[in-house]
Amino acid sequence: MVRIRVLVVDDHRIFAESLAAALAAEPDVDVAAAGSGPAALRCLERAAAEGRGYDVVLIDAELGTLAGARERRAPVPVPRSGENGPVDGISLVAGVRAGRPSVHTVVLAEKDDPLRAALALQAGASGWVAKDCSLQRLLTVIRGVLRDETHLPPALLTGVLRELTAARKHRTESEELVESLTPREREVLRCMVAGLGRKAVAERLYLSPHTVRTHMQNVLGKLGVHSTLAAVALARRAGVGPVDPEPVLAGDVVERSGQLA
Repeated sequence: MVRIRVLVVDDHRIFAESLAAALAAEPDVDVAAAGSGPAALRCLERAAAEGRGYDVVLIDAELGTLAGARERRAPVPVPRSGENGPVDGISLVAGVRAGRPSVHTVVLAEKDDPLRAALALQAGASGWVAKDCSLQRLLTVIRGVLRDETHLPPALLTGVLRELTAARKHRTESEELVESLTPREREVLRCMVAGLGRKAVAERLYLSPHTVRTHMQNVLGKLGVHSTLAAVALARRAGVGPVDPEPVLAGDVVERSGQLA
């Protein structure tokens, strides 16, 4: 019998353990549970190193978010290896997709949300399932995504397609605006996406702070926005990534959290 290895990721421990126990009762399912995004990533790494990787990861849509702040919360970046920062559900989907492309992800949600469902699909999820669905329905989805099927509740389909269409339109418009920038302005924009301030950008690009200020003003003007945050949001929609971190040379001393690394 081919066994399906499932990882349940939910910061509500009772729910995670109850769901894991229900799935474990199936004769062809092996299951484990993790209570956070970083814990899930560690489980995936450990399982892969042991040659028994997971097939499907079930991820709470509200993972790592607080009650009352869940509606339009921006995804939290997945921590780099060795870090332990918070990770939300959509970001974890993207992290699994990037690091373990053979692993399928399914989002478990308390309510239908076309926007977050669209974000989940864009991040690489294979399904969106209500938390109050039947166990049989969940098993159908798990087995379906292993056949490369995509599962969405019928009631969500129209809303998700609308959100995906709108996102594609916004991306196209954003790409056209970014293309209007000069190569130097695009380089400055990538520095802005990386969160670098004017002085840091000047040091990075070997420019004067005054010149960087002029470039930043030109970037905002050409993109039609009035703040760095808005420019960064537009850049991300256009697929503009941050500049690569500068390499640490041999012999350099790096300080992290008050301790020398």
